Amino acid sequence: MSTDVLRDAVARFGDGLVVACSFQKEESVLLDLLLPLQPDARVFTIDTGVLFPETLQTWRAFEERWDLKVEVVEAKADPPWTGNGHCCSNGAKAAALDRALEGATAWVTGLRREQAPTRESVELLARDRRGLWKVNPLADWTDRDVWAHIAAHDLPYNPLHDRGYASIGCAPCTQPGEGREGRWAGQDKTECGLHVEA
Repeated sequence: MSTDVLRDAVARFGDGLVVACSFQKEESVLLDLLLPLQPDARVFTIDTGVLFPETLQTWRAFEERWDLKVEVVEAKADPPWTGNGHCCSNGAKAAALDRALEGATAWVTGLRREQAPTRESVELLARDRRGLWKVNPLADWTDRDVWAHIAAHDLPYNPLHDRGYASIGCAPCTQPGEGREGRWAGQDKTECGLHVEA
């Protein structure tokens, strides 16, 4: 059970456990499950400077709901991001993630096996390319499971999900679509590099 995975992670990693938050529906569930176990958990987001207004709205709603301050790790570009996957093509987001994880021993993500073929083998607990533990408590959750939890607990979530965005990234390069097909639409790409372990 996901709560058991998180409880074990809190006991094992303590203050070394951090949460990656992109303000998608999975993070609504993660914060709802984790914060009762570790109210002062460190939660961070990577800000490219081109997030959807709806994502910024969700960010505020998360902070209000759970009385927390999300740490911002910037991955802004000069010149600004222009779309066509450029948000993720120069390694700025991966570099920002490396900075966010400095001093951590483990990080929590909302990865689910059902999200994409590239995620079908996601484990509940595994080592990442840095040697840190990566905790994926929702790995075996379905989309239906996620929405059922959100509805049962009246959780805030990104309204773009109601408009056909199954996966939400930066505004210039995200379109509506199932799974991760709306990310970098028209390109042979499904991952931005944050969760590539090779």
